[in-house]
Amino acid sequence: MYMEIKNYRIVYMGTPSVSAYVLEGLIKAGFNIVLVVTKEDKIVGRKGVLTPSDVKVTAQKYGIDVFTPKRIRDEYEFIRKYNPDLILTFSYGQIIPEQLINMPKYKAINLHGSLLPKLRGASPVQTAIIEGHDVTGVTLMEMTKEMDAGKMYDKEEVVIDYEDNNTTLFEKIKEAALNLAIRSVPAYLNGDLVGVEQDINLVTFANLIKPEKEKLDLTNTKEQLRNYIRGLADNPGAYFYLNDKKLKVYKARIISDEILGQVGDIIEASKRGFIIQTINGLLSLDEVQLEGKKRMDYKSFINGFKDLINYKII
Repeated sequence: MYMEIKNYRIVYMGTPSVSAYVLEGLIKAGFNIVLVVTKEDKIVGRKGVLTPSDVKVTAQKYGIDVFTPKRIRDEYEFIRKYNPDLILTFSYGQIIPEQLINMPKYKAINLHGSLLPKLRGASPVQTAIIEGHDVTGVTLMEMTKEMDAGKMYDKEEVVIDYEDNNTTLFEKIKEAALNLAIRSVPAYLNGDLVGVEQDINLVTFANLIKPEKEKLDLTNTKEQLRNYIRGLADNPGAYFYLNDKKLKVYKARIISDEILGQVGDIIEASKRGFIIQTINGLLSLDEVQLEGKKRMDYKSFINGFKDLINYKII
């Protein structure tokens, strides 16, 4: 007879709010989380407030021990005293050393935010939108020394709607991750999931989006620009430059295929939109934030910016 999930000692590793959501869902579902591992508290805001991760806050809410190593590769031995049957990770934020992967009775597994072998790497959710995918999801996978390269045990698909952005898609991803974990982690522990090797010929990558990559590239099409804006909204936000200041764009709308000026020209600033010329048509910047100002819709922005039509987006 199989053991109930409450009898397995599980170490959970994660950091952001989506991971905290899954942690709380697992606790409520009866998973025996004996230790939570998360990133160190960080200084947040202008006042420099030392702030714990969302995962740490959730663990403390339920009285679960928390471990916040600076470098998990150097400090993993602390986890051994909890005698884990399983280590489950979801968006932890550090590379897990091979010694830790092999420490528990059952090899460590990870919830990865894509349908592997597509989009291995640090930014799979954002990249799925940027690349214009219609479907993504979560994969329960074996952890290996090579990042996101292990066997796949189960998947949960997520549809990407036309209006989805990074924020709304992460909401779908966290629901999918929780459903997948509740369904498949017990099956993994019971030996019911065989695991499928990834087809190396189908592997793609989703590299970390660094700050310098948040700048929008006007050599891209209007469709590519819109997807990039969606992929980085609401945080950190993609941007152009306007009048030597960063203009973050959180929402954009395709207007037409017309060519009415040079790339980057502001074609129209009216009730119809804050419309710029791209290489293959017109794009309206519908929700923006100029450096030093508040985020606002395009109508409010136009009303507060005189002679906007005479400027250029770069």
